[in-house]
Parts: sequence; structure tokens; C-alpha cells
Amino acid sequence: MKRTAILMIMLAIATVAITAQNWEVNMLHDINGWDSQFMHDYSKFISKTEPYVALGIPTMMGVIGLIKKDRQLQKDAIYIGASVAGAFALSFGLKYIVNRTRPYDAWPEMIYPRSTEADPSFPSGHTASAFALCTSLCIKYPKWYVIAPSAIYAVSVGVSRMHEGVHYPTDVMAGALIGAGCAIGSVYASKWLNKVLFGD
Repeated sequence: MKRTAILMIMLAIATVAITAQNWEVNMLHDINGWDSQFMHDYSKFISKTEPYVALGIPTMMGVIGLIKKDRQLQKDAIYIGASVAGAFALSFGLKYIVNRTRPYDAWPEMIYPRSTEADPSFPSGHTASAFALCTSLCIKYPKWYVIAPSAIYAVSVGVSRMHEGVHYPTDVMAGALIGAGCAIGSVYASKWLNKVLFGD
């Protein structure tokens, strides 16, 4: 009786796992298959420029803060930069711990690689840093004209990574959670950095 119950539980778990994986691969296959020139160009542009945007915005804020001697802008730049750096470091480390195969390698018959990557798949580092940037900007500047474009940008990064065929939906969701979490956690880290750098 016990053996039968254990076998039934294991079969149920295996069925759920296979169904979940099929759902994820099917969803990725659909997004990867959006076949318009606009979508191809938009995804390629968003994916390629994301690292420069995520690093460029806090760097530009810091430089302007130094030129104008605006301490608050400098503090905001440090906070946003720390959020992005934390999200990048955490997502990059997790990639090699989890070591998930890229979808275009795991499912070559279903996923077309519009670009390729050398590192493992989970989580999406681009999405993590985009959501860290978005969340930290929204925390510091909670205005609709900051929140709306930031959110659209972060979601666009996640979708573009799936359209490119380089990430599963769960890679993107995990990246979004990591990025938002790092932005929230950096609120406390930036207070310590402000004490060290500015004495307050």
C-alpha cells in the first residue's frame, strides 16, 4: 500500500513537472515566433542596449550631481547604481550555480536563436538589471512619468530576451524578482554608503 502511494505521488510530481515545462517551452515558442520586422528590430535593439542603459543612467546622474554639486543627485546615483550592480552580481552568480541550458540548445527544434549567449540561462541578467533600474528609479522618483516608461522598458527587456530565444519565461520572472528585490534591499545599503561617503 505504501509503495503504491509513493509511486502515485512520484508519478503526480513528474506529470506536473513535465506539464509545467511543456507550458513554459510552448509559451517561449509562441513569443520567439512573433514574426514581424518591427519585433525583430525592437528586441535586438532593447537587448543590445540594456547594459548601457542600466549602467549609463546612474553614471550620468552621478556625473551631473558632481558637476552641479548636487549631493542628493549623487546619493540617488549611488543608490540606483548599487541596485543595478547588486542585481547583476546576484544573477550572474546564480547562472553558474543553477547552470540551466539555454532554450535554443535544449529545444533546437522549437526555439530559434536570434542571438546566442556564452553563459547559462537562469536567471536573466538583462531582466534583473533592467528591473533593478526601473524599481530604484520608481522608489526615488515616484511620479507617473517616471514609473510608466520605466515599467514599459523593464517589461520590454524581459520580452525581448524571450523573443531572442535566449531565456525561458521563468528565467525572466526570476530576473525581475531579483532586480526588484535588489532595488528594495539597496535602500538600506545606500544609507550605509551615504554615511561612509557623505557623513550623513
